[in-house]
Amino acid sequence: MAHTKGPSMNMHRDDLAGCSLVGIEVGAGPTETGRRAFSAVDPATGEELNPVYLVATDAELERAVHLAAEAFSAYAALPGPERTRFLHAIANELESDRDQIVERGRRETALAEGRLNGELSRATNQIRMFAELVEDEAWREARAQLPGDGSDWSSDLRSMRRAIGPVAVFGAGNFPLAFSVAGGDTASALAAGCPVIAKAHPGHPGLSELAGRAIARAARSTSMPRGVFSLLFDDAHEVGIELVKRREVRAVAFTGSRVGGQALLQVAAERDDPIPVFAEMGSINPLIVLPEAAQARGEEIAEGLHGSFTLGVGQFCTKPGVVLVPRGAAGDALVRALADRTEGTTDTTMLNTRTSHGYERGLALMRGADAELLASGTIATSSPACGAAALWETGLEQVASTPALLQEVFGPSTVVVRYDDPSTLAPFVRALEGQLTGTIHAEPDELLAHRALVDSLADRAGRVILNQFPTGVEVGPATVHGGPYPATSDGRSTSVGTRAIERFTRWVAYQNFPSEMLPDALRELD
Repeated sequence: MAHTKGPSMNMHRDDLAGCSLVGIEVGAGPTETGRRAFSAVDPATGEELNPVYLVATDAELERAVHLAAEAFSAYAALPGPERTRFLHAIANELESDRDQIVERGRRETALAEGRLNGELSRATNQIRMFAELVEDEAWREARAQLPGDGSDWSSDLRSMRRAIGPVAVFGAGNFPLAFSVAGGDTASALAAGCPVIAKAHPGHPGLSELAGRAIARAARSTSMPRGVFSLLFDDAHEVGIELVKRREVRAVAFTGSRVGGQALLQVAAERDDPIPVFAEMGSINPLIVLPEAAQARGEEIAEGLHGSFTLGVGQFCTKPGVVLVPRGAAGDALVRALADRTEGTTDTTMLNTRTSHGYERGLALMRGADAELLASGTIATSSPACGAAALWETGLEQVASTPALLQEVFGPSTVVVRYDDPSTLAPFVRALEGQLTGTIHAEPDELLAHRALVDSLADRAGRVILNQFPTGVEVGPATVHGGPYPATSDGRSTSVGTRAIERFTRWVAYQNFPSEMLPDALRELD
């Protein structure tokens, strides 16, 4: 396949204020360099895109983690306003490259221009959100137990959150901006005072490079410590695995498949000093329609549900993959309306051929589990990575005996599970694996009779939704994007919202220290 010129710059390595972007070379191949090389591929056409990227060497990886370790103390000790300035600079640099980022993203991921513009705005908004959070020290949640004043405390004891150390961030395939090099994991780690070593996703290396260069320019313009950020390239998994093994790395952030997340968990656990892995690994996101809601709003629910499970070609981790609908006339009408909309859906190019092949395997799994294919979308493109919508149906009784029906299918597919008695729904939910979301559609009086169902969903999911749809995660102070294992590796955390910063901190207490030796956040408690 011929290479087509891309917007990326033609340098093998940049060192901007100690920020390494390694493995970038235009026109170089393995025979010229003796190193493994790869290119992005336009999923809509199959064309390889320039530049060629070189897989990071052990020496380059070692340099990145060494710089990060050296930067940690100085960076973590910076006053909040200094990190705020850095984060705002990152957001500004990304915005200044908007046109180039969106165009490269469109070529590498087949995502629409509007989607990429929205995702870039989300990325810069969350960076600025963290910038505002750390401008003062309130986020550290400083506490004190001070002797005197009638208390029983015998010691002056003060505690606060402290940055954990260098963080390895893995770029996500389905959110090339909001969950990748300059996404929420990087933003929250940098906000906490942790240097970041990012591993670019092989599906969109050019987009990753542009984001990495924006961060590097921001670090240079705000005089950040050397090593505060590095970006590594790889066409597979070796660089990421080796990165997690390095003793300088103190935490890992990952968004992707269960297989990938579990592999990183195992590597981190087998270290001499195990470290936390905050992995978001997918979910089927059950959506439950109660009988009165089906009767009152069946057509409306079908329309919203169709838009939700096909949004972004079904490549959202919050896509509703299992929908529970009552048997009977109202449920039948809802399912027919959903099938009609599914048949009217035209196929769209997925992120890459690896994703589309995985989607085909998921559809084969559904067929093998004896689900009935109710409707499928039309195939109208010649894209090598196309994905057509699929709607399946089965019964609650079949699901209980065929767990494969409840596996995530990453793509525009969902399975309708028909039930007879609403009292069976809470036990069904309690038997599920951990989920990112759980949704109920119910009429007001109807909901009051199903407190056990709501409680069951809250036990199994990180976000419980009423009369809306789960796709789309608002970024804010109360957001929770997480859930019990295996939706995430640590259900106590969130990867979206201001609480995401907590992942990259640990509690430290100072006992009987003089005021001049205390961090500012603790000194202010006098």
